[in-house]
Amino acid sequence: MTSDAVRRVQSGSPWEESFGFARAVAAGDRVLVAGTTSFKGQVLYGEGDPYEQAKVAFTSALEAIAGFGLGIESVIRTRMYLSHQRDVDEVGRAHKEIFDAVRPVSTLLVVEGFVDPRILVEVELEAYRGAVDS
Repeated sequence: MTSDAVRRVQSGSPWEESFGFARAVAAGDRVLVAGTTSFKGQVLYGEGDPYEQAKVAFTSALEAIAGFGLGIESVIRTRMYLSHQRDVDEVGRAHKEIFDAVRPVSTLLVVEGFVDPRILVEVELEAYRGAVDS
């Protein structure tokens, strides 16, 4: 795969610039979306609400794949990272509302914490874009 076959999308997250990463990268037939929270710019949406944070984070991740012309039907994998086990049901509810018709493979983990203690949920997703034009 040549470097021409790799495309990147930025979302404007302050961490993208300071850490040197892209929100999403398309390589071949896959689009990978980096860990995404409910931050938009400097504002955290859904503070204290894991359900709302999950919905906002997944919406932002879906916006990233839209930058490659893909929609929710192309999502084949999701990952959810939670800072509290107590939030599993609420985050699962948000995931089901968004992805029930698509049914991607999914992983949910409880982690030690995030770069900002107000973050309760971080998500990743992977999409398949089929045969890519050369």
